[in-house]
Amino acid sequence: MKNRAIWLALALMLLPSAGSTQTAAPVSDEAAIRQTALDYMEGWYSGDAARMERALHPDLAKRIVITDPKTRESRLMQMSAMGLVLSTRAGYGKRTPPEKQQKDVVILDRFQNAASVKGVMSGWIDYMHMAKWNGRWVIVNVLWERKPEAAH
Repeated sequence: MKNRAIWLALALMLLPSAGSTQTAAPVSDEAAIRQTALDYMEGWYSGDAARMERALHPDLAKRIVITDPKTRESRLMQMSAMGLVLSTRAGYGKRTPPEKQQKDVVILDRFQNAASVKGVMSGWIDYMHMAKWNGRWVIVNVLWERKPEAAH
């Protein structure tokens, strides 16, 4: 009986106590990628420049191909991370009513420290390339296109 009590006491000491501080489980890469995309999208809609900036690599390039309907010549328009942060801070995304704020995230592919993500927003679709940079996922490139109904 005495041995059983000793074993029970040892077993209880090895179990974590209810009040102990345990580290939280690490966030999965997929969850972190999704959160980065949402920081970008929801940051835009809410005008939260800090949240937008957190989602972006400082050397981000956001591009769209614009084709002149008359000449059929294309040109590449580009926005930098700072330009996107400043546009967010200016509140352009707040112009979209909450009921029209689409923010669908699809992780298309991920391999090691690289991911391709599709973000569907109210007036356009973003194809984002993300990288795990200094331990966190950030958007490095965005190629976007307006939805047909938003192009007019």
